[in-house]
Amino acid sequence: MAGEVSAAMGRFSLEWLGLPGLALAAALLLLALCLLDRRTRRPGEPPLIKGWLPYLGVVLKLRKDPLSFMKTLQKQHGDTFTVLLGGKYITFILDPFQYQLVIKNHKQLSFRLFSNKLLEKAFSISQLQKNHDMNDELHLCYQFLQGKSLDILLESMMQNLKQVFESQLLKTTSWDTAQLYPFCSSIIFEITFTTIYGKVLVCDNRFISELRDDFLKFDDKFAYLVSNIPIELLGNVKSIRKKIIKCLSSENLAKMQGWSEVFQSRQDVLEKYYVHEDLEIGAHHLGFLWASVANTIPTMFWAMYYLLRHPEAMAAVRDEIDRLLQSTGQKKGSGFPIHLTREQLDSLICLESTIFEALRLSSYSTTIRFVEEDLTLSAETGDYCVRKGDLVAIFPPILHGDPEIFEAPEEFRYDRFIEDGKKKTTFFKRGKKLKCYLMPFGTGTSKCPGRFFALMEIKQLLVILLTYFDLEIIDDKPIGLNYNRLLFGIQNLHFKEMYA
Repeated sequence: MAGEVSAAMGRFSLEWLGLPGLALAAALLLLALCLLDRRTRRPGEPPLIKGWLPYLGVVLKLRKDPLSFMKTLQKQHGDTFTVLLGGKYITFILDPFQYQLVIKNHKQLSFRLFSNKLLEKAFSISQLQKNHDMNDELHLCYQFLQGKSLDILLESMMQNLKQVFESQLLKTTSWDTAQLYPFCSSIIFEITFTTIYGKVLVCDNRFISELRDDFLKFDDKFAYLVSNIPIELLGNVKSIRKKIIKCLSSENLAKMQGWSEVFQSRQDVLEKYYVHEDLEIGAHHLGFLWASVANTIPTMFWAMYYLLRHPEAMAAVRDEIDRLLQSTGQKKGSGFPIHLTREQLDSLICLESTIFEALRLSSYSTTIRFVEEDLTLSAETGDYCVRKGDLVAIFPPILHGDPEIFEAPEEFRYDRFIEDGKKKTTFFKRGKKLKCYLMPFGTGTSKCPGRFFALMEIKQLLVILLTYFDLEIIDDKPIGLNYNRLLFGIQNLHFKEMYA
């Protein structure tokens, strides 16, 4: 009864408030935000850009065109400045020769504090902030994404690729039409999930498709989840997240067959610190699943998109694949007789350059650290003070779009990372060699531990597609980036209705 009365009172008060009352409440909220945030620039601090919107700061301008906006701020204020974004003050360091200021200051600039807070907001993982031992043990599990363990993963991935393509596509003898982005998301999600988590013991095609659809809905709201917007204001994303977490619970994953080493090791660590029934285990698996596929899907899309729109790139990559197959005595035919090792895939420098170029044009992954204490950063251009509780960030799109480093950076050039028939790893700015020139996977302690797995997965899939299928783009209109993710990962396309 008390709950009914309380709910009724809530409905009554909202109806009584009406539109004028809501407008007044909004105005009072804005006034309160203005009064609470009276920050000014202190001596020794970088230039401060707050924007005219309380709390939000310059987030709307940044979201409209991040690269152009950051270049404008760079021209006005130099390579180091602080901006207000969604209630957080972030100091950006844009000079690539000063990146080490962020990477080396591990004690004062913490990636773990930042990532743990992000994990709680996005995936509802709370224990990592309290349990450093579990954090360390989970980090050790990433060793199973390298070396011999990576070879085992690649072998499993190839078997899963064979199963998917033989059952769905090799029976096709005529032209078929598909939307390119959903095609990439469907294939990448299924291959990644079955390779890492295994297959459902009882054949149920709906399991993967429903999980994928829910995951994509969740991912669509990711940028909002990691902001300070209450999840209750984000539609049904809270219920979707809960559904996925339950799906990835220990009870349900026990029904899977063929666990990978990395998943088995993570599950062992989690069951050491949680009871078997704790749904936060599923939250951990959701976080790992997101890290495994959320950026791989758009990377695969952009690689295919640029190959389809640039015939010279398609011809060069296909020729490289054909030469490798001939040198290893392999021929395409019915079924999948092709088997390429990690070393052979790594030798496809034209294919790798194409993927890297797609990443250069689409990656907005930002390296972010939490400032644990007031700190003075000593740069060649002068010293800068940053405040405890702020964030410090590297914004790689400025690097990727620098014409001094990359000629005509707005253009797609599939051979940009090839020099004299070998991988090109030497790039210069102001006559000095750069340590960092391509940063889609982050850098330092936050560098993506699954980058080798993701690259090999994309290479394998492109080799299969370019070897066994004739591909053609139907809608050849150029498309742009959708900046919904802002500072997180590979950006999606502006419109997802592209057919191939």
